Amino acid sequence: MNELIRTNDPALISFVEALLKEAGFRYLVADAHMSALDGSVGALPRRILVESGKETEARCLLADAELGPELRPQKK
Repeated sequence: MNELIRTNDPALISFVEALLKEAGFRYLVADAHMSALDGSVGALPRRILVESGKETEARCLLADAELGPELRPQKK
């Protein structure tokens, strides 16, 4: 799986999840339960991951939704 976005903004995470789900992408929000370690202050960012073979399509979807600046650099 490849990382698309890393953030601790719950609204952004929810929006990205809705976009990916509606488009039929399989995704994972990693580190979602790390708040237990940081005292529930949300200091540790969550990572949104998609299947490696679908990364380019998912990036296009998020860029079309004007989330391009939020995307992590794509690994070569």
